[in-house]
Amino acid sequence: MSIEFFLPLLAAAVQSGTPVLYATLGEIFTEKSGVLNLGVEGIMMIGALAAFVTTMLSGSPILGFLVGGCAGAVLSGIHGLVCLVFQGNQVVSGLALTIFGVGLADYLGTPYIGQAAPGFNPLPVPILSKIPFLGSVFFNHDSLVYISYIIPMLMWLFFRYTRWGLGLRAVGEYPPAAIAGGLRVISYRWVGILVGGCLVGFGGAYLSLAYTHLWTNGLSAGRGWIAVALVIFAFWDPMRAMVGAYLFGGVMAFQLRLQAAGTHVPSSLLLMLPYALTVMVLVFSSWKGQGTEAPAALGVNIEPPD
Repeated sequence: MSIEFFLPLLAAAVQSGTPVLYATLGEIFTEKSGVLNLGVEGIMMIGALAAFVTTMLSGSPILGFLVGGCAGAVLSGIHGLVCLVFQGNQVVSGLALTIFGVGLADYLGTPYIGQAAPGFNPLPVPILSKIPFLGSVFFNHDSLVYISYIIPMLMWLFFRYTRWGLGLRAVGEYPPAAIAGGLRVISYRWVGILVGGCLVGFGGAYLSLAYTHLWTNGLSAGRGWIAVALVIFAFWDPMRAMVGAYLFGGVMAFQLRLQAAGTHVPSSLLLMLPYALTVMVLVFSSWKGQGTEAPAALGVNIEPPD
């Protein structure tokens, strides 16, 4: 494998993995509060559509990106309403949210199929982009990729060294102790749901504004489910999520290049590669993850205070 093939492949892995990284970080944030949200796929689609339509109407990709995040938070709010207010089953609510979000995005987005919108273009970082190897792989992308480098570090610091972060983890691990400590567990869970949904919406917005610059139904193509799986692979650690997202992005970029090169491998098998990798990652995580568990209260509803 020549360096001319290898370096662009690694750079493409970073770009392909970025929307998955945003979605994975959002799901980690939500699950740290003890709420399981399986609606990631639907939230990504709604975020992608909201960002795309806003950008087309306003001409501002930045506004579109922000609206995509807000749309993700709003859709996650429905999940919060079902689980925190009405004490509904978190798994059922999340699955319903995926079906609802994907269906609504496809319905509302049909008039925009094939249309292009202004978006985020590569913006090489001065000096850093000139570094041999690392420069072309990590510092020759759009601004949203650079932001995705920072968010995992901020989340890692937040969960370990801030009062709110420690409180969020306490609510996700042992709600009775958090209540005894005077924490408003329902409020913390609302924060986890809304902030997590916003990050997932950003992942969807990246797909339509930076990765493709156009709209097509089914744009997320299963990336939301990949993000849910990568949470387990990362052991709920934001920094490890970067590794998983770029690994998935690399496999997706590799299969696209194999198709473009005209290999004799059936295209259906190539399209299967990223998802086959996901299954292998989950098996590996289960094998190596002994002693590393999800938040103890994940999926457990908390009765609202009287």
